[in-house]
Amino acid sequence: MALRIHDSKSSDATTRFTWHAREELLLASYATFSIRSDGRKVEEALHPYRGPFQRDRDRILHSAAFRRLSGKMQVFTGDMGDYHRTRLTHTNEVASLARTIGRYLQLNEDLIEALAMVHDIGHPPFGHCGEDALNECLKDHGGFSHNRFAMEIVERLEQRHTSMPGLNLSFDVLAGQQHRSNKQLLPGELTPTLEVQVVDAADSIAYDAHDVDDALKLGLISFQQLHRLSIVRRSLEHAGATNPHLPNERQFIVHALLDLQIDDLLETSNGQLSQLGDLDSQAVREIGLLLRMSATIESEKEELEEFLFENVYRHPQLMEVRHRAATRLRQMFHLLVAYPQRLPKRFQTFIQQDHSSELAVYRAVAQYLAGMTDRFCDDAYINLVELGRSQAEDW
Repeated sequence: MALRIHDSKSSDATTRFTWHAREELLLASYATFSIRSDGRKVEEALHPYRGPFQRDRDRILHSAAFRRLSGKMQVFTGDMGDYHRTRLTHTNEVASLARTIGRYLQLNEDLIEALAMVHDIGHPPFGHCGEDALNECLKDHGGFSHNRFAMEIVERLEQRHTSMPGLNLSFDVLAGQQHRSNKQLLPGELTPTLEVQVVDAADSIAYDAHDVDDALKLGLISFQQLHRLSIVRRSLEHAGATNPHLPNERQFIVHALLDLQIDDLLETSNGQLSQLGDLDSQAVREIGLLLRMSATIESEKEELEEFLFENVYRHPQLMEVRHRAATRLRQMFHLLVAYPQRLPKRFQTFIQQDHSSELAVYRAVAQYLAGMTDRFCDDAYINLVELGRSQAEDW
């Protein structure tokens, strides 16, 4: 059910919602208007100058899980230096790119920012290798997905100042995050809102370009290798048309990659959106509109991603880190399943609330491990496994 609101033109300042008036002025008809939000699980009074999606963003920003992203690797571990991106810096970069795209397309920037800030909040320590390890440990109990875990965080694990669990985010933000858990649309299922699609696109654009930046800085790949890629050559030509002077080559390549992809996405999207007339967000979802880059750039982007997979993500230095991290996570998982009394009290309570079933134990252990930062995970391994071996008789 859509939110109810007082007339924004009312002379009574207490009933004037400035966010509503701003959206009416700036957003296109196909955007997701806050006034049409599906609301929250627990209804709350509207705020006069912070729209529903602004409040979602603030709750995510102030959550413990969001702060912990600063201690979780994006691709590269802290052992390799301190220049490269963490999950937090990646998240902020995605939010920035997505807002830029959304503003140009006249979409709801507040919703976009909330979606971008929550999109990686469920990542476990040590990136995708940590996720793979937990998924393997839970293979007989539903598996593990960082996107599904993000839903558990915002709906159950995080605690605001209220007595209810979770952040009580709007159904619009929850639906956007739910889409990330399964991007394959079922027959009859509506496409996600344009704001959700923009965040997905910004995420892909950001990690491709910034993984190139980090890998160059760390010496894992060379400029010569990159210049063989079609999208890199096209990006440099695209940037050179307006910037003939080549500054720092590494940074120039990264900015050129970002500009090319965003420019192409905006040009292609403009062509799609210009045909919508006055359709609203719901109608756009019903006709199945999907924002895309041009076929040429999408093909060249795939070539770049294949290059990164073979030359960066599977680099021997990274593979060694991944193997060690995955082994430690698996060892801690099986130890804590055997000795759940070693879990923090909060997670022991979750097990008791679920009648101490085997599934409850497995899920609680996975939630505890998935919430760790990289450094905390290493420290926990020392305390639980290495030091614990000598204390096993006391458990």
